[in-house]
Amino acid sequence: MGFAQEFKEFAVKGNVVDLAVGIIIGGAFGKIVSSLVGDIVMPLVGLVMGGMNFTQLFIPLDGKDYENLKAAVEAKAPVLTYGNFIQTVIDFLVIAFVIFWMVKAVNKARANPTAAPAK
Repeated sequence: MGFAQEFKEFAVKGNVVDLAVGIIIGGAFGKIVSSLVGDIVMPLVGLVMGGMNFTQLFIPLDGKDYENLKAAVEAKAPVLTYGNFIQTVIDFLVIAFVIFWMVKAVNKARANPTAAPAK
């Protein structure tokens, strides 16, 4: 069997197509969850924490004081942006929580198949 024929058989198998669809849907789902976290969850967390914006939390490594992260970046100061790390951890936790509930719902639906109609 030639390389082209072998590749064609591989590419059109159901598993490869299912994987491609899953990756595309996963990417779109990631955007939805990122919006949920960035536009809904984090503003509420910031409000509860007194208006804190995690993405602005940083430590300048040059020992100088900067008004905000933008000023430090413009001064080309080395910065430890630990607020971005906190934001990413919260993103992950929300995504994991949503996926957990989705998998739980799918497993429950599989465990309780609907009864076949009586003849």
